[in-house]
Amino acid sequence: MQPVDITTLRAVCDELTTQWLPARCEQVVQRNRNTICLGLRTFERRGWLTVSWHPQAARIHVGTAPPKAPETFTFSQQLKHQFSGLALTRIEFLAPWERAIDLQFARRPDEVAEWHLYVEIMGKYSNVLLTNAQQEIVTAAHQVNEQQSSIRTIRTGGRYQSPPAIVGTLPHLDEPFADWYERVSLVPGKLSKMMVKSYSGLSTALAKQLVRAADLDPDQTTDYLVTDDWQQLYVQWQRWLQCLETNDFQPAFMEQGYTVLGWAGATKPMDSIQQLLDSYYTTQLNQQSFAQLHHQLTQKTKALTSKLRQKAANFHQRLDDSDQADRYRVKADLLMAYLHEWQPGMSKIQLQDFESGEPVTLALNPEKNAVQNAQAFYKRHQKLKRTRDAVMPLLQAVETELHYLEQVESALTQTMHYRDPEDLVALEEIRDELVQQEYLNDPYQRPGRNRSDRLPNFYKCRTPSGIEIWVGRNNNQNEVLSFKAANDYDLWLHTQEIPGSHVLLRLEPGAQPSDADLAFAANIAAWFSRARQSEQVPVVYTQPKHVYKPKGARPGMVIYKHEQVLWGQPQKAKAYLDTQGT
Repeated sequence: MQPVDITTLRAVCDELTTQWLPARCEQVVQRNRNTICLGLRTFERRGWLTVSWHPQAARIHVGTAPPKAPETFTFSQQLKHQFSGLALTRIEFLAPWERAIDLQFARRPDEVAEWHLYVEIMGKYSNVLLTNAQQEIVTAAHQVNEQQSSIRTIRTGGRYQSPPAIVGTLPHLDEPFADWYERVSLVPGKLSKMMVKSYSGLSTALAKQLVRAADLDPDQTTDYLVTDDWQQLYVQWQRWLQCLETNDFQPAFMEQGYTVLGWAGATKPMDSIQQLLDSYYTTQLNQQSFAQLHHQLTQKTKALTSKLRQKAANFHQRLDDSDQADRYRVKADLLMAYLHEWQPGMSKIQLQDFESGEPVTLALNPEKNAVQNAQAFYKRHQKLKRTRDAVMPLLQAVETELHYLEQVESALTQTMHYRDPEDLVALEEIRDELVQQEYLNDPYQRPGRNRSDRLPNFYKCRTPSGIEIWVGRNNNQNEVLSFKAANDYDLWLHTQEIPGSHVLLRLEPGAQPSDADLAFAANIAAWFSRARQSEQVPVVYTQPKHVYKPKGARPGMVIYKHEQVLWGQPQKAKAYLDTQGT
């Protein structure tokens, strides 16, 4: 993930100062444990200023509104209390090349600031601190004691001290080519790496952009460059410093990361730096959260299903053993019928079977008489019969739970990679569902999602004739799709006795789907199932009114009737989805 360097920070603050100051602070919301959002209002616009001290994505920019949720963080509560009735009037850098800025809050733009919000963007040492006009720290995102740092402590009530001064040579526009060349080329090494080592305030991402702008390879060693190469690189170096001097910034996405300088190689220019950073870091953090959450849920469901399959196997073994119950009753009957052939101390006896007439050998306890041995056989018979009666409901419960978790696994398989924010939402819904079903603990004690009348963002596509198809992304969406979104004219599809998504073929009143439409919908249902690697998969379809949720069933678990069966071909659906880029 590309960090915010001094160039990006300068660009952001310049745009904020030009377009957003002064701005009244109307609200403070903490989005998560390392991001706050300040609700700002100017005469022309309203927006949310995102301030984050995330170790990999520390940043400041105007971004999307935070989700509506109960406030649970004391840091934002303190900021909200102090900023009430105040406006953000100034943004200043603590030092020219320092990634630390001072957000000043006052009652009027021409008054002295009453509160200072210091934002320090320094990787894993990033922090946000609130001080009063006397520079006394009132609250901080991170407090640092003497054991953590002997150079700079951060404590409530203490006096704010600026971060340690930058050591090393800083870039400056007046530096002549000869001095610059000598500094960068003094020690042979990779070009971009030597530039970062030679100058403070230069990030790795920016160094690589500078080198590429000069049509050079960032990994090329300095001792292989000719004079023309150095001069071209120096031109880009001067161009960068001139942009900083004149605040001439051009935000754009690159093949890898982003730039605020509009270098050649930019793939997607953006209208504002705020929009660029909000889009980039939202996507990067979503991808990171998606990968972590998907791994967590996959490992959890894998462990749960493995245990349940082992438990089911044990129950089946006990049922197989109970199938031998009648054999013990027959042994007892034989022994009782031939009591006269028993002799004291016998450890086995051979008797004639009632039906086949074949000899049968019975193992006996020599310390018991014939009647006692027969009673032992009868007791064994009764115990095995009771085992079957006890195990059958347990096995059914295990198989029901296993089917539910296999449905969850199928949903996770369908959402393997992050494509858009809805993929993360679908994954979070699966997590919330598992928390609700008590398979997962919620370390943050998140309140339940606010239920609304708005339907989830189902996966949607169309048949060749244009009929819309809706597909549930997880069990909760499956339930909403089947019992809330479906109407009397739709057709409901699902793989037969195979975990998978609920699918709706959305039909107009009185319309009848063609065989091609049904086959296409069956292919989609087969692909969004656990059997997606098969060549052919049985798919049932029926009217939604014939789909029911059993009492006490888990989310997404349904029964149906009046169904008809089609054969879906998931590989055809895959070919279609690949052409759609999904």
